[in-house]
Amino acid sequence: MIRLLTKEDAEKYWDLRLQALQVNPEAFVTTYEEAVRQKNPLDRVASNLTSNTSCTFGAFNEENQLIGVVTLLTEEKEAYKHKGHIVAMYVDTQNRRNGLARELIANAIQRAREIELEQLNLGVVSTNEPAKKLYGLMGFKTYGIEK
Repeated sequence: MIRLLTKEDAEKYWDLRLQALQVNPEAFVTTYEEAVRQKNPLDRVASNLTSNTSCTFGAFNEENQLIGVVTLLTEEKEAYKHKGHIVAMYVDTQNRRNGLARELIANAIQRAREIELEQLNLGVVSTNEPAKKLYGLMGFKTYGIEK
């Protein structure tokens, strides 16, 4: 099941986020060490999950464990309100290669359409071939390579 996360999901999100930072550190700007040093991380996560400029979708298994997430960020500035950003995409290693990532991205894209975004960006590590392939199949195009 995929649904929007709420502040009640903050602890589950935080646990999965820490796992993501350990399993795929190359895919995130924040390191695991930086994350665990944060003060009141659950309060910050709960705040992010209720923000007007972001929505986070979570995938849950039959045991109600959070096994995948993706966040759609929007811009507050009027000149950039037409843009959105997909960030913090992660699927637990035991649940990969079964279409879950595609479903999460599809939910983010659908929300972007609902709020009438004109442009949707994401970043991916150049060596992450499965993710690059998925994003290409979902309609994303490479427009730059950051070194």
